[in-house]
Amino acid sequence: MKDVSEVKAEQPKGAKGGKGGKGDKGGKGDKAPKAEAAEPRAPAAPAEPAPPARLHVHYVQHVRPALAKAFGLGNPHQIPQLRKIVLNVGFGEGPKAPKALDAIVAELGQITGQKPVVTRAKKAIANFSLRAGQPIGASVTLRGARMYEFLDRFITIAVPRTRDFRGLPTKSFDGRGNYTFGIKEQMIFPEIDYDKVERIHGMDITIVTDAKRDDLALALLREMGMPFRGEQPVLVG
Repeated sequence: MKDVSEVKAEQPKGAKGGKGGKGDKGGKGDKAPKAEAAEPRAPAAPAEPAPPARLHVHYVQHVRPALAKAFGLGNPHQIPQLRKIVLNVGFGEGPKAPKALDAIVAELGQITGQKPVVTRAKKAIANFSLRAGQPIGASVTLRGARMYEFLDRFITIAVPRTRDFRGLPTKSFDGRGNYTFGIKEQMIFPEIDYDKVERIHGMDITIVTDAKRDDLALALLREMGMPFRGEQPVLVG
């Protein structure tokens, strides 16, 4: 029979008292298997660019060659083009009726698809009880694709809805190739819901070009389908 001292000597290190050694303490000795690395995800396909505006395509394919031929413009940089369209709504009762002004801002945003800017008085006018900085209207400036899309919708959809419409005047140019005209009702735009309109208001629309000449700007807008008074508008394909 083995002596007690011999039995203790035969026990391996780390098995003292039946407790795990340093390698077995708390299970730390046995390292958990590492989780497999997640497979890298494939990069998302790039979003397809939006198609160009229909009126812009018409301008490139038809308007530019027609203007170059009619005015003898050999340099392509001399051919005029649209720069921006500004829509402005004046509302002198803005300080007294802020909710009505908010409705105008919302309607202008629906028409243009862009957030309007509230215009404020630059000077104080005592006769009108107006202080500098008070809101008196809203304005939107359109450029690029939104400009062409708005003008296309205005020519093809909004203008035919105008009551007793006989064409836009041809004498509303400012001498530098910019064209300004007014609209009496915002109801001509299909984005406006009749049931939600609180009051009818008009707006001024300014089309800014780089023509520098009124006759060249008139020809540009005519070729883009603007319905001028006494003329048959050009059809945009």
